[in-house]
Amino acid sequence: MHEIKSIGIIHSPYDSIEDMPIQPKGASGVEGYIDMDERYIDGLRDIEGFSHIYLLYSFHKATRTELLVTPFMDKQTRGVFATRSPLRPNHIGISIVKLKRIKGNKIFVEDIDILDETPLLDIKPYIEKFDAVRDSTSGWLRASNKEISKKRSDNRFR
Repeated sequence: MHEIKSIGIIHSPYDSIEDMPIQPKGASGVEGYIDMDERYIDGLRDIEGFSHIYLLYSFHKATRTELLVTPFMDKQTRGVFATRSPLRPNHIGISIVKLKRIKGNKIFVEDIDILDETPLLDIKPYIEKFDAVRDSTSGWLRASNKEISKKRSDNRFR
Protein backbone atom coordinates (compact mmCIF):
# COMPACT_ATOMS: atom_id res chain seq x y z
CA MET A 1 0.00 0.00 0.00
CA HIS A 2 1.22 3.50 -0.84
CA GLU A 3 2.18 5.66 2.16
CA ILE A 4 -0.08 8.69 2.70
CA LYS A 5 1.81 11.88 3.56
CA SER A 6 0.66 15.36 4.47
CA ILE A 7 0.79 17.88 1.62
CA GLY A 8 0.17 20.89 3.84
CA ILE A 9 -1.25 22.19 7.09
CA ILE A 10 -4.79 23.53 7.53
CA HIS A 11 -5.22 26.64 9.69
CA SER A 12 -8.51 27.72 11.26
CA PRO A 13 -9.72 29.69 14.28
CA TYR A 14 -10.44 26.41 16.13
CA ASP A 15 -7.69 25.51 18.58
CA SER A 16 -9.79 23.11 20.66
CA ILE A 17 -11.95 20.17 19.63
CA GLU A 18 -14.70 21.22 22.02
CA ASP A 19 -17.25 23.73 20.71
CA MET A 20 -16.24 23.40 17.05
CA PRO A 21 -18.85 23.18 14.31
CA ILE A 22 -19.46 19.55 13.42
CA GLN A 23 -19.72 20.16 9.64
CA PRO A 24 -19.04 23.06 7.22
CA LYS A 25 -22.77 24.00 7.41
CA GLY A 26 -22.09 25.15 10.97
CA ALA A 27 -19.03 27.15 9.93
CA SER A 28 -20.70 29.49 7.46
CA GLY A 29 -18.45 32.47 6.81
CA VAL A 30 -15.57 31.12 8.95
CA GLU A 31 -12.28 31.71 7.17
CA GLY A 32 -9.09 29.68 7.22
CA TYR A 33 -6.14 28.90 5.04
CA ILE A 34 -3.85 26.09 4.04
CA ASP A 35 -0.06 26.25 4.01
CA MET A 36 0.78 23.96 1.11
CA ASP A 37 4.15 22.27 1.08
CA GLU A 38 6.13 24.12 -1.62
CA ARG A 39 6.73 20.81 -3.46
CA TYR A 40 3.03 20.65 -4.40
CA ILE A 41 2.35 24.21 -5.62
CA ASP A 42 2.35 23.19 -9.31
CA GLY A 43 -0.53 20.84 -8.51
CA LEU A 44 -2.72 23.86 -7.72
CA ARG A 45 -2.70 25.05 -11.32
CA ASP A 46 -6.26 25.57 -12.68
CA ILE A 47 -7.99 24.99 -9.33
CA GLU A 48 -8.99 28.66 -8.95
CA GLY A 49 -11.81 28.16 -11.46
CA PHE A 50 -13.67 26.03 -8.91
CA SER A 51 -15.92 27.62 -6.30
CA HIS A 52 -15.52 24.78 -3.79
CA ILE A 53 -12.96 22.11 -2.99
CA TYR A 54 -12.89 18.92 -0.96
CA LEU A 55 -10.26 18.82 1.76
CA LEU A 56 -9.21 15.35 2.90
CA TYR A 57 -7.31 15.44 6.15
CA SER A 58 -6.09 13.48 9.11
CA PHE A 59 -8.07 13.59 12.35
CA HIS A 60 -4.68 13.99 14.02
CA LYS A 61 -6.12 14.42 17.53
CA ALA A 62 -8.16 11.21 17.40
CA THR A 63 -6.60 8.87 19.93
CA ARG A 64 -8.67 5.74 19.44
CA THR A 65 -10.79 3.79 16.96
CA GLU A 66 -14.37 2.72 17.70
CA LEU A 67 -16.64 0.71 15.42
CA LEU A 68 -19.76 1.82 17.31
CA VAL A 69 -20.24 5.51 18.14
CA THR A 70 -23.01 7.88 19.18
CA PRO A 71 -22.96 10.70 16.61
CA PHE A 72 -23.48 14.35 17.55
CA MET A 73 -26.90 14.55 15.88
CA ASP A 74 -28.27 11.36 17.42
CA LYS A 75 -28.71 9.57 20.74
CA GLN A 76 -28.46 6.05 19.34
CA THR A 77 -25.22 4.11 18.83
CA ARG A 78 -24.37 3.70 15.13
CA GLY A 79 -21.72 1.95 13.09
CA VAL A 80 -18.80 4.32 12.54
CA PHE A 81 -19.12 4.03 8.75
CA ALA A 82 -22.68 5.40 8.98
CA THR A 83 -21.34 8.54 10.72
CA ARG A 84 -18.82 11.33 10.28
CA SER A 85 -17.05 10.42 13.54
CA PRO A 86 -13.26 10.94 13.65
CA LEU A 87 -12.82 7.59 15.45
CA ARG A 88 -12.56 5.69 12.15
CA PRO A 89 -9.88 3.06 11.53
CA ASN A 90 -7.85 5.45 9.34
CA HIS A 91 -8.86 8.76 11.01
CA ILE A 92 -9.54 10.48 7.67
CA GLY A 93 -11.88 13.47 7.46
CA ILE A 94 -13.49 15.26 4.53
CA SER A 95 -14.97 18.75 4.23
CA ILE A 96 -16.25 20.81 1.32
CA VAL A 97 -15.08 24.42 1.67
CA LYS A 98 -15.43 27.53 -0.44
CA LEU A 99 -12.23 28.40 -2.33
CA LYS A 100 -11.56 32.14 -1.96
CA ARG A 101 -8.10 32.65 -3.49
CA ILE A 102 -4.57 31.33 -3.75
CA LYS A 103 -1.48 33.39 -3.03
CA GLY A 104 1.83 31.58 -3.37
CA ASN A 105 1.60 28.45 -1.24
CA LYS A 106 -1.42 29.70 0.74
CA ILE A 107 -4.95 28.62 -0.15
CA PHE A 108 -7.62 30.80 1.46
CA VAL A 109 -10.97 29.12 2.16
CA GLU A 110 -14.29 29.81 3.84
CA ASP A 111 -16.85 27.69 5.73
CA ILE A 112 -14.06 25.72 7.40
CA ASP A 113 -14.92 23.30 10.22
CA ILE A 114 -11.44 21.82 10.74
CA LEU A 115 -9.17 21.99 13.78
CA ASP A 116 -6.19 24.35 13.49
CA GLU A 117 -2.91 22.72 12.42
CA THR A 118 -4.62 19.69 10.89
CA PRO A 119 -2.50 17.80 8.34
CA LEU A 120 -3.93 18.03 4.82
CA LEU A 121 -3.82 14.77 2.85
CA ASP A 122 -5.39 15.80 -0.46
CA ILE A 123 -7.48 18.38 -2.32
CA LYS A 124 -10.08 17.58 -4.94
CA PRO A 125 -12.34 19.98 -6.84
CA TYR A 126 -16.06 19.92 -6.11
CA ILE A 127 -17.79 19.42 -9.46
CA GLU A 128 -21.55 19.75 -9.24
CA LYS A 129 -22.12 17.68 -12.39
CA PHE A 130 -20.20 14.80 -10.80
CA ASP A 131 -20.89 15.28 -7.11
CA ALA A 132 -24.42 16.59 -6.61
CA VAL A 133 -26.72 13.65 -5.97
CA ARG A 134 -30.41 14.38 -6.48
CA ASP A 135 -33.02 12.40 -4.56
CA SER A 136 -30.47 11.16 -2.02
CA THR A 137 -31.39 9.99 1.47
CA SER A 138 -29.55 10.66 4.73
CA GLY A 139 -30.14 7.41 6.59
CA TRP A 140 -30.76 7.94 10.31
CA LEU A 141 -30.15 11.74 10.25
CA ARG A 142 -33.36 13.65 10.94
CA ALA A 143 -31.92 17.03 12.03
CA SER A 144 -32.90 20.18 10.19
CA ASN A 145 -30.33 22.44 8.50
CA LYS A 146 -30.81 24.90 11.37
CA GLU A 147 -30.09 22.22 13.99
CA ILE A 148 -26.99 21.09 12.09
CA SER A 149 -25.66 24.63 11.75
CA LYS A 150 -26.01 25.27 15.49
CA LYS A 151 -24.60 21.95 16.76
CA ARG A 152 -21.11 22.09 18.29
CA SER A 153 -18.71 19.32 19.20
CA ASP A 154 -17.94 18.08 22.69
CA ASN A 155 -15.35 15.66 24.07
CA ARG A 156 -17.00 12.37 23.02
CA PHE A 157 -14.52 11.68 20.23
CA ARG A 158 -11.23 12.34 22.05
